Amino acid sequence: MHTSGRVLRDGGGYIYQWPGVYFETAFHGQAIAFAVGPGEVILHVRVDGQPVATLVRPAPGVYRVGGLADAPHTVRIDIATEHQAGPKRFDGFLLPPGSRALSLPRREARIEFVGDSHTVGYGNLSGTRDCSETEVWERTDNTRAFGPLLARHYDADYRISAISGRGVVRNYAGGPGRTLPQAWPHALLDGHAVADDGWDPQAIVVALGTNDFSTPLHPGERWPDAERLRADFVARYAAFLRALRARDPDAYLLVWATALHEGRISAAAQAAVAELRDSGETRIGFVEVDGLDMGGCHFHPSLADHVRIASLLRAHLDAHAGPWTNAPHSGSSGPDR
Repeated sequence: MHTSGRVLRDGGGYIYQWPGVYFETAFHGQAIAFAVGPGEVILHVRVDGQPVATLVRPAPGVYRVGGLADAPHTVRIDIATEHQAGPKRFDGFLLPPGSRALSLPRREARIEFVGDSHTVGYGNLSGTRDCSETEVWERTDNTRAFGPLLARHYDADYRISAISGRGVVRNYAGGPGRTLPQAWPHALLDGHAVADDGWDPQAIVVALGTNDFSTPLHPGERWPDAERLRADFVARYAAFLRALRARDPDAYLLVWATALHEGRISAAAQAAVAELRDSGETRIGFVEVDGLDMGGCHFHPSLADHVRIASLLRAHLDAHAGPWTNAPHSGSSGPDR
């Protein structure tokens, strides 16, 4: 079995809380099963790259995929949802009599996506901006966000290090909780277990700042004015980018931001990138994204917006990142294999 994303082994199963986790296996036979633990999730089941089922809030238990040709197959379980409320569990694949395990080919390319609700894919399936909390959960599909779209183009494994509502120094509306840089080192959002699993991406795509700047400062927050907030943001964002660089010395860092909020987010993000360039960093780029319709829930990127973002990021990587992967390009953003 192959898993990608931020997971912890727990006996024979896996615990996860960050989005973008997926599990894959290969076998020869007519049937396979998988076991799902407790917790509300939406997961997509694909066999040989083709969708066969989407399970919404599946009850804990074992689920069987049968009726297949007696031949080699691949199976992939994608977790589509975000899980800030608590960890979820996947208990692996089970082979019934008559099926036998096969080895999976290793992908050569690896990309990490670091960000907030835009990276999560918050409300991207929605046809309206007005959504209830339940509708946001039901209409969020990380597999159709820009990160997985871009990863599929490169046939890359990917990791999503993103939490809706979190910023670099300030969360949405000054809300509580760890900021994204504070949460990033940990395997779960409780801040205890440190993620140290040998993950070594060749490219890291970062998009933060919307939550820092999209709402006005409130009395009692630690910044007396917007200028002090901006200065703190730039310094902390640059420090976070240096932490990403320290973990992965050879990875290409690509920072992007929207042109929304009168360009304040983009300008501050570019200032952080400039700090690294001024200190001698060369493998770093910046992309400003405009022209988005923001038609998803609560003015978040729509499916069309995610396609546009992925296209702009791909163009930058192809033009500036150099031979960051030896994997052949698939040339499309089609289904996973």
